[in-house]
Amino acid sequence: MSTATQSRPAASSSASHQSLEARVNDLVSYIRDGKIIEAMHEFYADDTQMQENNNPPTVGLAANIEREHKFVASVKRWIAFDVNSIAIDAARGKAAIQSTSAFEGVDGKTYRVDQVSVQTWRGGKIAHEKFYYDTAK
Repeated sequence: MSTATQSRPAASSSASHQSLEARVNDLVSYIRDGKIIEAMHEFYADDTQMQENNNPPTVGLAANIEREHKFVASVKRWIAFDVNSIAIDAARGKAAIQSTSAFEGVDGKTYRVDQVSVQTWRGGKIAHEKFYYDTAK
C-alpha cells in the first residue's frame, strides 16, 4: 500500500538508504498490525521527542509510551490505517509518512485523521517525530 518517494541515492549512500527505508517500512508494518506499543520499544530512541503540531514535545521514551498507552486505551476499534506516501532522505536521516486512519473511540464516535509525521532517525531509532494534522476536525 505504501509508495516510497525519493531520488536515487549515490552508490556510497545506498546502504544507509536501504537501512533507513527498511526501518521505516518495518515501523509502518508494526502500526498497521496494531503493535503501537511494541513499535515504541523497537523504533524509538530512549531520549526520543514526539511532538503534535506546534505543541511542546513529549520527551523521553517512557513518557511517550505512557502517552501512547492513553491513546490506545481511547480506541475501541481500528477501522483503517493507510499509508499514502513515504519520503526518505537517508543522507540526513529524515523520513516523512503521510497517512490516513480511522477508528472508533470508546466514546462511540468515529475519528478520522489525515496526518504527516516527519521523523529524524539516529542509529536506527527515531530521535524526533513531529505530527502535522488538522485539529479543527
